[in-house]
Amino acid sequence: MNFKNVFRWHYLILLLLALTTLRVTAADKLLVLGDSLSAGYRMSASAAWPALLNNKWQQSPVIINGSISGDTAAQGLARLPALLKQHQPRWVLIELGGNDGLRGFPPAQLEQQLRQIILQVKKANAQPLLMQIRLPANYGRRYTEAFSEVYPKLAKEFSVPLLPFFMEQVYLKPQWMQQDGIHPNPDAQPFIADLMEKALAPLVNHEQ
Repeated sequence: MNFKNVFRWHYLILLLLALTTLRVTAADKLLVLGDSLSAGYRMSASAAWPALLNNKWQQSPVIINGSISGDTAAQGLARLPALLKQHQPRWVLIELGGNDGLRGFPPAQLEQQLRQIILQVKKANAQPLLMQIRLPANYGRRYTEAFSEVYPKLAKEFSVPLLPFFMEQVYLKPQWMQQDGIHPNPDAQPFIADLMEKALAPLVNHEQ
């Protein structure tokens, strides 16, 4: 028996197993496709809740914050192909629509754009996760209800998880809000990160 050849084969098998493990690990990414609520409006990106949760989870999975302040669903849709190609995420959290609602865009238009986002995520063999977005009551009951109903409708249509809107709890604490009354401040980010951890952990295979 040639022990040198046996050792070589054993080494190659171990190397292949290690590379396979690295590939699997690298694929475990959660992309957050959002707007200012996740981008960290008027604060450093490292202070926003996705970065805090990424640190807490020690990048298992890796959380990639692809959020941009001011983005509408249409703008998120336009950016999505490049993000999917670059990061090849396993999950995509869709946190979009707030700016559409604040600008009074038709709910039917929002629905169609979110539908296209979900379809693109699925086409990329990633799992969409949809966050419910709600508007302030002063936008009128008829409009706010039509807007809010878009999210459970799409979640049911595509059988995707619907996550609760974290801002509903943040609004209750004025000390957590910026002066504009719309955006959470840095003090709110640890709370949001904890809230999102509870919502996301069962969906992204994070081990507590």
